[in-house]
Amino acid sequence: MTAARDTKGQPTHPPLPAKLAAHPSVRAVLARRKTGASGRPPAVIDAAWLRELCLAAGADDAAAVSLDHPDLAGEREYAQSALPGTRTLIAMAVRMNRDNCRSPARSVANQEFHQTDEQANHAARSVTQALQDAGYRALNPSVGFPQEMDRFPRERIWVVAHKTVAVAAGLGVMGLHRNVIHPKFGSFILLVTVLVDAEVSEYGHALDYNPCIDCKLCVAACPVGAIAKDGAFDALACSTHNYREFMSGFTDWAQTVADSEDAADYRSRVSDSESASMWQSLSSPPGYKSGYCLAVCPAGEDVLDPYLDDRKTFMDTVLRPLQDKKETLYVLPGSHAQEYARRRFPHKPAKEVTGGWQPPARRSASTDREPRTS
Repeated sequence: MTAARDTKGQPTHPPLPAKLAAHPSVRAVLARRKTGASGRPPAVIDAAWLRELCLAAGADDAAAVSLDHPDLAGEREYAQSALPGTRTLIAMAVRMNRDNCRSPARSVANQEFHQTDEQANHAARSVTQALQDAGYRALNPSVGFPQEMDRFPRERIWVVAHKTVAVAAGLGVMGLHRNVIHPKFGSFILLVTVLVDAEVSEYGHALDYNPCIDCKLCVAACPVGAIAKDGAFDALACSTHNYREFMSGFTDWAQTVADSEDAADYRSRVSDSESASMWQSLSSPPGYKSGYCLAVCPAGEDVLDPYLDDRKTFMDTVLRPLQDKKETLYVLPGSHAQEYARRRFPHKPAKEVTGGWQPPARRSASTDREPRTS
């Protein structure tokens, strides 16, 4: 349906009720319309202006991609649900400090993840606000958490798949370790996306090469064997260990608390260090247990030099400390991850957990209880 326009080609609006028209705010808006001060922004956003906006907001790289891009077919429904009228997705990358991510001290690595996470969120919010002020509708989903946990575990909990968008926009290529590898910054980036209801004058293009150098260090670093040399990826093994103090891992821990008869029984199941770690994740941003695949990745023009200069020293100083670290590995009973951990890292105790993926056994309303299934 085409909106009615006046003799000057400007859209006309239906008459307002007298009471509404007399309101001070309405009168101010109508006055702005008469002066032309409330005109629509350009239908197409200038790509150079947008890129400078993203960089000034704190992003280290940015590119836009049309929602009509064939690789984003699976994102359209979710994007339109989040922001009806979305035309473009703006992918931004924010760098992380490499040696922080590589530290065997999880407090150092996790702080780097979370600090960069916050920086990326702030950058995306600033860009969204600037686009809003320019007259566009825009929205920035979270970099990571919080997410739509009411959907878990029935459907995906993220609003936008940042990695998929970034690859389509040309910010990098998905690596063997399932992280996006930026051609310059390598794996040491976090991604965020801004949705906007306008087209952009120039869109990014997918990279014509893969920054991954096929070193397989991510395979060697993963303590639960989630990454295979042939490209296979065991997402359940990765999430069970790395996300021990997120989502399902927390559910598993809560079930352990519920199933414990008393404090002594609980402490026989959960070590003091595990309890302290869970407390820390509840009082501070949750802690990742690994992330070693990202830490050891030498790909990216800004990252490659030490690896090219002396590969043995690189492995001795970056890979070995993570492999040698004594730490508890969380695995599902009878899983490939359990067998791999025991064989490849015998000095790292492997603890069987349910992962929280299965609900606790239901108890009948009668005095007789159904047999336990988990």
